[in-house]
Amino acid sequence: MPFPTDIFTEQDAAADTLTHLGPLRRMAGVWEGRDGVDINPKADGPERRRFSERIELQPIDAQSNGPQLLYGLRYHTRILASDEEATFHDQTGYWLWEPATGLVMQTLSIPRGQVAIAAGHAAADATELVLNARRGETGYGICSTAFLEYAFRTDSYRIQVVFNADGSWSYVLDTALVVHGRPEPFLHRDCNTLVKVAEPRPNPLAQLQSARHDP
Repeated sequence: MPFPTDIFTEQDAAADTLTHLGPLRRMAGVWEGRDGVDINPKADGPERRRFSERIELQPIDAQSNGPQLLYGLRYHTRILASDEEATFHDQTGYWLWEPATGLVMQTLSIPRGQVAIAAGHAAADATELVLNARRGETGYGICSTAFLEYAFRTDSYRIQVVFNADGSWSYVLDTALVVHGRPEPFLHRDCNTLVKVAEPRPNPLAQLQSARHDP
């Protein structure tokens, strides 16, 4: 897609992010899921684990890269394996929507030394999102520590989100891992269905403007 010659002039942004999130509006809020499944590599073969999950997605003020205007949700995910009390997986990042192009992005950071940006495109009323990232890409890529590159190299990341008729949403997350000493890549899969337990807060600018108009 061609980019504009003027890379500095910013667009006017709406104060209320929640009404400008396109397909991401259905994800705003606090969600829980108790029937997650994780399939991961172990020394003696694939391991299948059940997990519960809580994810909070709160709107942020609109962000601009010059003329590129993005609305988004900041998120934090905490996952607990069914047989452990310690956190099994912790993840933070942003879901972002560019209304002008239909670009959807997910940024992610996990405290094992890995970050990524995945991207796809969707209509504002889409009932499904598919985002991808690949190792080695400078736009929508994956960056890992030296140890992870050596032992559990992530070559690709794909997340599919489906918005269900009952208001819940489900995801299937696939990562292709090259495990040290193994001849074939391993498909690491996570899936879960999430149900809303709390509504989102307005973004900071929307809260400020609302407070100014309160009697």
